[in-house]
Amino acid sequence: MEVILFFTGLIVALIGTLAGSGGLIGMPVMLLLGLPIHTAIATAKFSNIISSFSSFIYLVRDRKITWKESLPILPIALAGGLSGAFLSDKISPSLLEWMAFFFLLFALALSLLKGFQPKERTRKHYRVYGFLYFISTYDGLFGPGQATMLMYTHLFHGLSYIKSVALTRFQTFVSCLGAFTVYFQNGHVEWGAAVPFALGALIGAQLAVRLASRLSMKHLKILLNILTFILILQLGKNLFF
Repeated sequence: MEVILFFTGLIVALIGTLAGSGGLIGMPVMLLLGLPIHTAIATAKFSNIISSFSSFIYLVRDRKITWKESLPILPIALAGGLSGAFLSDKISPSLLEWMAFFFLLFALALSLLKGFQPKERTRKHYRVYGFLYFISTYDGLFGPGQATMLMYTHLFHGLSYIKSVALTRFQTFVSCLGAFTVYFQNGHVEWGAAVPFALGALIGAQLAVRLASRLSMKHLKILLNILTFILILQLGKNLFF
């Protein structure tokens, strides 16, 4: 089982770092291996803490992003991750799945109709903070698709692909760190599953950030739209069938 978890973690982080939706692979595999749902979520949070932070640090050192640009997201991501984890026993994940389904459907339609149009940054960035908080809450409660939603949020706000990747990695690290502390306190962590999954994710994330700088906006749009469409189909199957 450890070998399967290792390679699953690698693939999840590779895909998830580039365009999100890695949880589409990781969550079903862990459930098929017999992990309880809360343990599977805790395992995903632990691996994301390690893989997201390592990839974010690489991008900081490569001067693709600065700490100053990232830190305003910290309290929002932390509050969202903690909120989602605390709500895990009180709100059905299906409610968040409905919200994620329609958000992604709208984002995909907007992308296909308009594309990602670069625009000048303004001080109105606070307007997206509500979306960022919701996404981090969803991440703490469940997770699959959150990185894709973050990528869309930053890209539609006019950020470059590489900055969107960097901010998505940073927010994922913070929200998962907050959520994991709650899952750990509630006894949902199984280290025999969490460690090999995280090691694979660490390698996958490092491969992804090295590949990310070579992708053009055209490559991104194709990859992001394909994975978003698959995610919508997966969420739709769970919701309607």
